[in-house]
Amino acid sequence: MSTLAYAARDSRTMLRRNMRRWARYPAMTLQLIGIPVIFLLMFAYVFGETLGAGLGGPAGDRGDYINYLVPGIIIMTVSASVQGTAISVAMDMHEGIIARFRTMAISRGAVLTGHVIGSFLQTLVGMVIVTGTAFAIGFRTNANAAEWLGAIGLLSLFAIALTWLAVGMGLQAKSVETASNVPTLLVLLPFLGSGFVPADSMPAGLRWFAEYQPFSPVIETVRGLLLGGLAGRDVALALGWTVALGVLGYFWSLKLFRRPPVKG
Repeated sequence: MSTLAYAARDSRTMLRRNMRRWARYPAMTLQLIGIPVIFLLMFAYVFGETLGAGLGGPAGDRGDYINYLVPGIIIMTVSASVQGTAISVAMDMHEGIIARFRTMAISRGAVLTGHVIGSFLQTLVGMVIVTGTAFAIGFRTNANAAEWLGAIGLLSLFAIALTWLAVGMGLQAKSVETASNVPTLLVLLPFLGSGFVPADSMPAGLRWFAEYQPFSPVIETVRGLLLGGLAGRDVALALGWTVALGVLGYFWSLKLFRRPPVKG
């Protein structure tokens, strides 16, 4: 059996292990998926009429705002899901599981790959649930098949990039509690971008940050693909940030995983 085949076999084993963890900790999965659904319903039904009018729609019509909101909530689903990745990796790190894996005859990369693939599948489930909920409360899109594929492809790449970043956060964390807190920044970034309100409605300094931080270009690209008005500048920034975060997270995670354990 080739080295690549061994790595693939070990990665499947690690993936099965992480999927069984879903079954052992269903509350974590429900929380990570439930938070975006709660925000979707809250912003749609509590603030939808007011914010919809602010987008230029008629007062009392929340439909325009739901359409505007959904891409940001989908991105929030991605960032909430990878928070669970950081927690899972930190648990393995501080319970000695990763130290034990290092001594076993398994592919080193398979340990992290199992976490990444498992988290990605969990994120896909979350995005499907959030999107289904959005359609149920009135979200409508005029996207064709190619535009849907483009949106799904970008969301998948962004999810993988953030997952690798979360793996690094989990490996770096001094405790499981720290690992649960640090990725919270990723959940907050859609609020400090164009996820919930247009960036041009913000004060000058915050507007500049909102336009150029990693999440806004991805949100705007997904919004453009699903609702029309796609801008080439947003696409370029979205792909650039996705690649940069993915490369940073991947090599950071490998560096942390390969470092010798600290002797107490």
